[in-house]
Amino acid sequence: MAAVVEEVGKSVEKIVDDAVNGEIDDVEVENGASEASKKKKTKKKKKKAGAGEASADVPGDPENDIADDVGKLKVTDGGEGGGEEETKKKRKRNRGKNKGQGGGKGQTNPPTIPICDLFPDGNFPVGLEMPYPVDDRSAKDRFSNEEKRALDRLHNDIYNEARQAAEAHRQTRQHIQKWVRPGITMIELCEELEKTSRALIKENGLKAGLAFPTGCSRNHCAAHYTPNAGDPTVLLYDDVTKIDFGTHINGRIIDCAWTLSFNPKYDKLIEAVREATNTGIKAAGIDVQLCEIGAEIQEVMESYEVEIDGKTYPVKSIRNLNGHSIAPYRIHAGKTVPIVKGGEATVMEENEFYAIETFGSTGRGVVHDDMEVSHYMKNFDAGYVPLRIQSSKSLLNTINQNFGTLAFCKRWLDRLGQTRYQMALKDLCDKGVVEAYPPLCDIKGCYTAQFEHTIVLRPTCKEVISKGDDY
Repeated sequence: MAAVVEEVGKSVEKIVDDAVNGEIDDVEVENGASEASKKKKTKKKKKKAGAGEASADVPGDPENDIADDVGKLKVTDGGEGGGEEETKKKRKRNRGKNKGQGGGKGQTNPPTIPICDLFPDGNFPVGLEMPYPVDDRSAKDRFSNEEKRALDRLHNDIYNEARQAAEAHRQTRQHIQKWVRPGITMIELCEELEKTSRALIKENGLKAGLAFPTGCSRNHCAAHYTPNAGDPTVLLYDDVTKIDFGTHINGRIIDCAWTLSFNPKYDKLIEAVREATNTGIKAAGIDVQLCEIGAEIQEVMESYEVEIDGKTYPVKSIRNLNGHSIAPYRIHAGKTVPIVKGGEATVMEENEFYAIETFGSTGRGVVHDDMEVSHYMKNFDAGYVPLRIQSSKSLLNTINQNFGTLAFCKRWLDRLGQTRYQMALKDLCDKGVVEAYPPLCDIKGCYTAQFEHTIVLRPTCKEVISKGDDY
């Protein structure tokens, strides 16, 4: 039984009469305002008194029963199934279930709960799904092809591992974007990022962890710089810093980067590189030639100019830096995606993973090796190499157990308790077992920027796995 707010008194009176005749069931009186509720309580008391006087001729003295029944009346907003209090309880229970898209608990601030615990059902957020370029290639109409959808489902386990790594990457970088500030050392920046990333990915040897050291190259340095122990470098307000780090689950690597800047005078440079990366992603697809992607990237990149301190600079693509294909436990899998026109006519293939990355510079647009080496990686194709120095054998064993063919840095060796490893590391590099990756720099005084995403060419569509709300 529902009643509008103005007829509360009449409704109660009718209920009392029904109760006297023994016909009271479950009655609910509609009311949406707290003031009306208070008025109703006052009217209840009056009706109880009236009921007491009128009950002299009623056998069995139902006065107490009527009062009890009226007291049990519930004020609701008009729902027919239950009271307001019960509805609130249900909402609270549902609210707890909706935390986390996988039905798990919500993330803390700063993030500390592993992604696998946030999504206990094992279904991780899908990245940005994009159609392939519309032309007469074999990628046409793939999304509506039942055979392609079946192939898509067949490889879902692989995609899901990459999506888990991507979600850890997203939450880590969003935390760092809020946390970072001028005046901190580069070591503090890297340690905070890596600590968060290790917690979210739930680091577990070679099964889950960081895919390569945190790159935090500043200004004219474009890539492959991370601080070694004792590096006093401080992040400044006027710095343009490329934050490049990776995560992996069972070797499925997410390689993703963005450019950090506090001074808005670099916004145009950053915008040019971001748009160039997005252009490369749009152009990518099954059977697309890699050289075609490079031409489109360069066209967008070099259409920009940036004014810094009253001087105008054209933005140039750094022509000797490229995107690349990715394979399990192999960050550079053999194919390169140029960011200038020309290059190979090799085509992209189904189910390949690619890191689409672009670099823009206000300098010459060419990088060279410079500064102290910090990045190292075991040669993926290196066979058995006899080692005579015991320290080299011990260091190689540590590398195999903790990094395999993934990249590492000196800070990570320090973290594992390795000491006096410099000669052993040099010996491994000289013998070709381990390869050094020194920082790559343009001319001093210029500024460089970078954006990067990991994509997978699924049978039905391409998925930008690392895409987030930030970029």
